Amino acid sequence: MRSDLAMTGRHDAPVVVVTGASSGIGRATALAFAARKARVVLVGREAAALEVVVRCCQAHGAEAVACAADLTDHAAVERIRDTAAAAYGRIDVWVNCAAVLLLGRFEDIPLDAFRRVVETNFLGCVNGSRVALSQFRTQGDCGVLINTSSMLGMMGEPFASPYVASKFAIRGFTACLRQEFEQVPGIHISAVMPWAVDTPIFSKLGNVFGRRARSIFPVIASERVAQTIVSLSERPRREVIVGASGYMLSVALKFAPMLVERVVARAAPAVQFEPGCESPTTGNLFAPTGPYSVAGGWKKYWADRALRLFRPNFREIIKKFRRHLT
Repeated sequence: MRSDLAMTGRHDAPVVVVTGASSGIGRATALAFAARKARVVLVGREAAALEVVVRCCQAHGAEAVACAADLTDHAAVERIRDTAAAAYGRIDVWVNCAAVLLLGRFEDIPLDAFRRVVETNFLGCVNGSRVALSQFRTQGDCGVLINTSSMLGMMGEPFASPYVASKFAIRGFTACLRQEFEQVPGIHISAVMPWAVDTPIFSKLGNVFGRRARSIFPVIASERVAQTIVSLSERPRREVIVGASGYMLSVALKFAPMLVERVVARAAPAVQFEPGCESPTTGNLFAPTGPYSVAGGWKKYWADRALRLFRPNFREIIKKFRRHLT
């Protein structure tokens, strides 16, 4: 959706496919494009959840259709293209946002669960990219492909090996595509690298670590990532980090990668997991589950804990003041 594709009238409005559109970054991205009056094709595994997002997009005055599909199935991804073509005749922007999360010690993670994360996050992105680029070729070598990686596509994190592996793969894969399409000026390929995002993913993740998981901090809003994606569709760039913490981490990785790796190895588990035990769960790895909201409540979660940590104990202050007076 480059700047020459102005969203003036409905028939001129760009057509945008967003995968993972039922919740989190994908849902926020769909709504951000809808607010710009783009015509949006919403993709996810749960049809009922997508219909809710369709109505939200329509409330913005945008056209929207839903296409329930599992991105690990290439034939299903081809049907997304068919849906978009039947409804709007073309695809101007394709955004790969779908992702699942599994936490646990590598030795304890079942291989089928590990494989499922890689298939959903990475091969889902591969399937989406293949279909999107094929469509761009047929419409005059024109279109924008945006793949969502992560700052965990630049560094490791203990007990998140399937997710980290998939995000590293997405980043490298996207770089390869950019190189292959360097001589095709009408096709733009970008990667988005968000810092920790406030999404519901931690409420429906797979977890075999034995402790309840939570977001790390600080967290950024899904809407912030969505606005970056909209900006990339209009002014494509090769790779964009979202979040000040992400920029600081990228600098630290350049100058002190070994130190960063050691700090993360020791600090991340304390931040990532709450005290207390929790039974293993596959979460939404093999079947879709809610919640299907944009936010996961993690900004409030960490704000409440910070408030309790730094809030003055007024009773103690009053006692000390009285002792001082006497």
